[in-house]
Amino acid sequence: MLQFPSAPVVSRLAPTPSGFLHLGNAVNFTLTWLLVRRAGGTLHLRIDDLDRARFRPVYLANIFRTLDWLGLDYDQGPSGPNDFERHYSQQYRLTEYEAALQAAHTAHPALFYACRCSRAALARTATASGGYPGTCQSLALPFEAPGLAWRARVPPGTTLTWPDLAQGPQTVALARELGDFVVRKKDGAAAYQVASLLDDQRLGVNLVVRGQDLRTSTAAQLWLAEWLPGQAGFTQTRFLHHNLLLDDAGQKLSKSTQTGQQRGILAEAASPQVVYRAVARLLGLPAGAGESLAALLAALS
Repeated sequence: MLQFPSAPVVSRLAPTPSGFLHLGNAVNFTLTWLLVRRAGGTLHLRIDDLDRARFRPVYLANIFRTLDWLGLDYDQGPSGPNDFERHYSQQYRLTEYEAALQAAHTAHPALFYACRCSRAALARTATASGGYPGTCQSLALPFEAPGLAWRARVPPGTTLTWPDLAQGPQTVALARELGDFVVRKKDGAAAYQVASLLDDQRLGVNLVVRGQDLRTSTAAQLWLAEWLPGQAGFTQTRFLHHNLLLDDAGQKLSKSTQTGQQRGILAEAASPQVVYRAVARLLGLPAGAGESLAALLAALS
């Protein structure tokens, strides 16, 4: 049963401009908005654009168009694509992320190690759960050599637990399910787990609403927060991992699997009621609650 977060609530919408936003994204944003507005909290728009290889201006514009179509407002963040590119891009925070990694490396020399594994090699050697098998762990590769990633050394048996607002007590065996995860990519930029953690802490986020597919990311960030200087407060964050929406083939909706003909929820749905009704079903609300955003908010209040 869903537990509503108590005040004060600070949360965020964190889309990535790497594809057109789909129904699952729209449901997540709407659910986050509802929980924050019900609690009288603060909502940030925090766009994650670290992956510049997949970034496209049309995807960035789609984020703002989708939020407007859904009727979702936010309290802090960019007003549009130009404002984002000029003032809010994660590219402006690369030195901040790097400083945190270097400080952690200095304070805990054995925490990270350099890794040369290619994606093809990882595909061949991943563990049964998809985790990293530790191929480069004992090689002592030079940290500053070009083309090497940094991985966090997750001790065997490492397990994270937290009280989830939707799923109840959660346990993730991080060492087994994810293994030694990347904290610094081969291009020298911080990886998602680092940037997301630091950005949430910088904004004062205390509620994170995610799909269940990101439980391992939550565990990785909770573990990493104990090692990155000044980030231990992240362990007090409240989490809500909601069930996923699946496509007709039973697969989770994902921007990474979009075909060239798929243009996201804006092109596929005649009205945002499709999203509101999906949220109502997700929350187990009466059918009429999904007729409008106002009806959803009233049903939760």
